[in-house]
Order: sequence, then C-alpha cells, then structure tokens
Amino acid sequence: MSDPREGTAVTHRRYVPYSHAHYAGDLVDGAYVLGLFGDAATELCIRTDGDEGLFASYTDVQFRAPVKAGDVLETTAVLVRAGTRSRAMAFEARVVCRGRPDRGESAAEVLAEPIVAVTATGTVVVAAPGGRPHGH
Repeated sequence: MSDPREGTAVTHRRYVPYSHAHYAGDLVDGAYVLGLFGDAATELCIRTDGDEGLFASYTDVQFRAPVKAGDVLETTAVLVRAGTRSRAMAFEARVVCRGRPDRGESAAEVLAEPIVAVTATGTVVVAAPGGRPHGH
C-alpha cells in the first residue's frame, strides 16, 4: 500500500537576479538551481513530516536548457516515495519568464510555453519521531 503523502507537490517561483550571472551571456551556474530544489524539498518535508529533513543525495540531474539572469524560474518538488525515514523526490525547474535585453534594458516577457531547464531526482532523510537525522 502506498503512503498517502506520495504525490504531494510544492512549487516555488523565483526571479534570477543579474548578480547571479556566472558565465558569458548572463548564464547562471547549475548549482543555483540545485539550491532552489533544496528549498522546495525543505518545504515539502515540513508539509509531509513536520521536519526540514537533510538532503542525502541526487541520483540524476539533467541540465536541459540554460538558465539566465532575468529569468523567472518555477521549481517543483514532488514526493514520489516515502520510506521509513527517506523521501524520494522528483524535481523540475521551468523558465516561465525571460529577460529580453534585445528589446530594452528592462524588457522581459512571459513565455508562451515554459522551458524545462533542469530535472533531477533525489533523496532526503527526515528525523525519526522525536529526533534529528544522523549526520546533522
């Protein structure tokens, strides 16, 4: 029997400031998105377990499209499996708005179709009732 928490999802949106541009063309490094996935995972654990949890590992990370300064990213974490203390999650980051410097210094647009930029799966460990996860 599956856990009723499985399928629970959390979505965050965040503007990517130009101060985070790391490479030519205002590209942002992949670690930025992994940090956003960690934030979504934390809220998901709070909602499903009443604990922030600790990220244990990523089992798959796919950088599918560039993330740029000036983007608005929508990141989603979905609980796909709840073990005794481990939580397997699927993550997706989509670009929903993008800066358009070709149209003006502050020009931007809402994308008709979001661009899937990064996907990942990962495992988070939550505290046993009354305690903290090991390795804290």
